[in-house]
Amino acid sequence: MSEPNTLSLENEAGFKALFQYATVGILVINSGGGIELSNPCVEKLFGYEKAELIGQPVEILVPEVFRKSHVQHREGYFKKPKARPMGYGLNLFARKKDGTQFPVEISLGHYLLDTERLAVAFITDITERQRFNDELEAKVKERTLELTQSLQREKELNDMKSRFVAMASHEFRTPLSAILSSLTLAESYNHAEQEDKRKRHINRIRASVKNLTVILDEFLSLDKVEQGKVEIEQETFDLYNFAQDLTEEVDGMLKQGQRIEYIYNGQREITQDKKILRNIFLNLLSNAIKYSEEQQTIYLEISANSSDRKLVIKVRDEGIGIPKEEQDSLFSKFYRAKNATNIQGTGLGLTIVKQYVELLNGHISFISEPDRGTIFTIEFTLNS
Repeated sequence: MSEPNTLSLENEAGFKALFQYATVGILVINSGGGIELSNPCVEKLFGYEKAELIGQPVEILVPEVFRKSHVQHREGYFKKPKARPMGYGLNLFARKKDGTQFPVEISLGHYLLDTERLAVAFITDITERQRFNDELEAKVKERTLELTQSLQREKELNDMKSRFVAMASHEFRTPLSAILSSLTLAESYNHAEQEDKRKRHINRIRASVKNLTVILDEFLSLDKVEQGKVEIEQETFDLYNFAQDLTEEVDGMLKQGQRIEYIYNGQREITQDKKILRNIFLNLLSNAIKYSEEQQTIYLEISANSSDRKLVIKVRDEGIGIPKEEQDSLFSKFYRAKNATNIQGTGLGLTIVKQYVELLNGHISFISEPDRGTIFTIEFTLNS
């Protein structure tokens, strides 16, 4: 009797150890699709006992929706077997005993046992890998979005910088030129009988300096609002008298024949930030004056309705209005409508007004028609 071949025994022992302790699932399937062998990893992976798998069609491990097509793929594989990954480029799913589906990666091989063709499937659960990939993909999308937004912000800042340079060069040049020319002329009027001419140029210098101060104040106001440095200081005051004083304050800005019609309804005493409200009123009233022609009326209407706790402020003019196609940009920084480029302004006033209104938890809207005027409406909740 011949001795068993030592090498064969070692190979068999090695194969059994590999089969038993492999960290991937291994299935041996016959040409009819039946499961011949399964290793412990498969049993753990799918939640079956070994006895429950042997002899069963491999399709019990495939989600029901894919079983019919899987039979066709399996039969096709046995006709032309070769070692390859299964479903290359596809997302593959397997089905546990309890019906749970999970993503898998499968490699196929084949061999002959006597005359029977057998297929070997190596199955890896890629749930964690897919979760990691999904998280990575989400992070990549998030970073891409952040980068896109950052680039967009940079573009907006560059555009804003260009608009600022263009605006500043224009708005600063006008008053500075007036100051220089008036200084030169004022110096030349050195006789007593020329006092009136000298005063006129001094007043012109004073007005130009005031213009520069307004421009700088607008920049500083916007910067403070955007950096969250504006503190709200509420106080109780008479809104009727407050608005009346402001209409008198802007009287000096009125053009020939212009007038302000002031209408007030409702309760007079309110609680609000006077400083911010003053800025809002002055900005809207000065704009209405600036963009209206001589002999036109500016309307200031205020309704403080205690029954519905609502304060509504309307500033209406009969001026040049805003072109329809440009109205969406009205509150943008440095925005100047094409029909207003010859009128002095920084394009920041309404941006500041909108941010101040929102800071006081209010809402601003407008209606405008070219050559017929504009109505700005601001709504606040009346504070007790």
